[in-house]
Amino acid sequence: MKKLIKTTSSILLVLFVSGCQVQNNLTTPAKPKIDTTLEIVSSDSLRSIPDMTAVAFEWQKVDDPRVDRYYLYRANMQEDGQKFKRVEVIKNRYTTHFTDQELQPNTQYTYALSAATKNGFESRPTKSYTVTTLPRLDAVSYIQAISDLPRQIKILWRPHESHRVEKYTLEKTSPATSRWSKLKTVSGRLNIEYIDSDLKDNVVYMYRVTARTFDGIDTLPSEIVKAQTKALPFGAENLVATNNQPRKISLNWEPSKSKDIIRYKVYSSSRANGSFKERANVNTDVLAYDDLVNEDGKIVFYKVTAVDKDYLETSLNMNAVMGSTLIKITKPIMTLAQIQGEKAILNWQSGDDRTVSYIIHKKIKEDLFNYKNETYTNITDLRYEDQDIIRGVEYTYRLQAVDEFGILSEKTSETTLILPKLQEVN
Repeated sequence: MKKLIKTTSSILLVLFVSGCQVQNNLTTPAKPKIDTTLEIVSSDSLRSIPDMTAVAFEWQKVDDPRVDRYYLYRANMQEDGQKFKRVEVIKNRYTTHFTDQELQPNTQYTYALSAATKNGFESRPTKSYTVTTLPRLDAVSYIQAISDLPRQIKILWRPHESHRVEKYTLEKTSPATSRWSKLKTVSGRLNIEYIDSDLKDNVVYMYRVTARTFDGIDTLPSEIVKAQTKALPFGAENLVATNNQPRKISLNWEPSKSKDIIRYKVYSSSRANGSFKERANVNTDVLAYDDLVNEDGKIVFYKVTAVDKDYLETSLNMNAVMGSTLIKITKPIMTLAQIQGEKAILNWQSGDDRTVSYIIHKKIKEDLFNYKNETYTNITDLRYEDQDIIRGVEYTYRLQAVDEFGILSEKTSETTLILPKLQEVN
């Protein structure tokens, strides 16, 4: 065992007179009761082994039969100077070993030991001995945090060189908080990896690791390392939606700026700020999509996201692109509806340049409650002569325009004509 560093002279203990509380709830007496006739513990026999937070002692027992116990005194040289505190009563005269614990690493302590009787009288103390506890273990020498993982950061560090290390404490913070919090305790000196999961996208996090020995002593924290989670991929570029197709909206876009895209997703909504639902999922070699909409003049808003190889998807927090189906054409304008001779004459004007033909809807009144309907299609003129009429019968006409895609306009208002019956001559 290492021999304690001796002072050059023997001293009486300078004791606290405050009666303050110390280790094991001992109280240093205001004035020790010294019996100069009691055998003194041999200073030359006192040995010690320092650790980081403890000092182990060994000494030669006292043969004086009046001795019942030993008193151990201690002074923290950095804090107390030569003001000693009684820190332990060792209640067996045959005891020759004791460990003073819960000390500070790399700290200088001075000790003295006295023999004592059962009724509290004690011998002169040993010469004062100074012991310095061992410094803390060095911090973990290497630590690394790996960026660009999907909502994860991988932390690696080098195993601590000391075999006294039992586990590691990993801490984390972020530039936004600057407040360290315990992340994980990793047991085992050789276990040197941890993956921090469920993180936010494209956010910087900082980490440090502290090693802990089997006897609960922490090293200093390692250096601080930082890493950033992977950003969400960029969405499709330059999305365009048509507004001139019959009951269909065609989408076209350019590839995402991100390099590891595996597919695109098409979303749609009836409102620019509404709830968007997925409509399609296409491979990266497809940069277009046809949305079949069974409605004329339907307005739809679209967003196209990209999905990368880690299944991260572009945020839907982007501007939507508006598309629409081809609107209905404008109905024709009726300009003439009258009976001329034995036929009904209808004249009208086109209401829309898209019109390619017209439909005439004819309703024939058969009795008070019943009508017969006839339809004439593919009319390309702006005039129609209906010769299929009977005197005294009510006929009602409506017009409807048709474009090249078969999209129909609204019908015109009803126009009713009657060819009067001939008057009988008496």
